[in-house]
Amino acid sequence: MEILKEFKVFAVKGNVMDLAIGLIIGSEFGKIVSSLVQDVIMPPIGMLIGGLDFKNLFITLKDGTSQVGPYLTLVEAQKAGAVTVNIGNFITVIISFTIIAFAVFFLVRFLNKLKLEEKKA
Repeated sequence: MEILKEFKVFAVKGNVMDLAIGLIIGSEFGKIVSSLVQDVIMPPIGMLIGGLDFKNLFITLKDGTSQVGPYLTLVEAQKAGAVTVNIGNFITVIISFTIIAFAVFFLVRFLNKLKLEEKKA
């Protein structure tokens, strides 16, 4: 029973609770950024490039067993069981990561400035 008491002390510490809250908010922030990139940023970029739909930017490595290519959409290729390299999805994830990295950078920068001001006071 001593282990349960130690775990309770550990779990209720401020750092553990802060981490849990940060993880929950971070995962939801990731969903918001994913939607921003997929639904707001990528469509205009695709339009500027000449009507390119990043969701369907892929290379077929091997045709599927149920249907032979060419496939017009990634969903069609996946339903046929084709082996694909999903370049458009990869580009979208890179853009999402970049946005999240910048947001975290600015958050850390802001918190560091607050700590410096606190030390001066």
